[in-house]
Amino acid sequence: MIALLQKIRQTVEEHCDDVGDRFAREALDMHRGRSAARGIYGSMTPQEQAELDEEGVDVHAIPWVRRADS
Repeated sequence: MIALLQKIRQTVEEHCDDVGDRFAREALDMHRGRSAARGIYGSMTPQEQAELDEEGVDVHAIPWVRRADS
């Protein structure tokens, strides 16, 4: 299971933009058509998660395990 999560992390890091704590704002901007759709990852607060849910923005949390190479 850990190996699978490490592979998912590697794939996300290779193909998506790390937007850090701007995740909710970036996701909402894409949802509203204010910015181009792209793969992103980062963090958000429970309140930001609730706001995205209310807006109908579909996001998923992935367990962020230690990298395989660390």
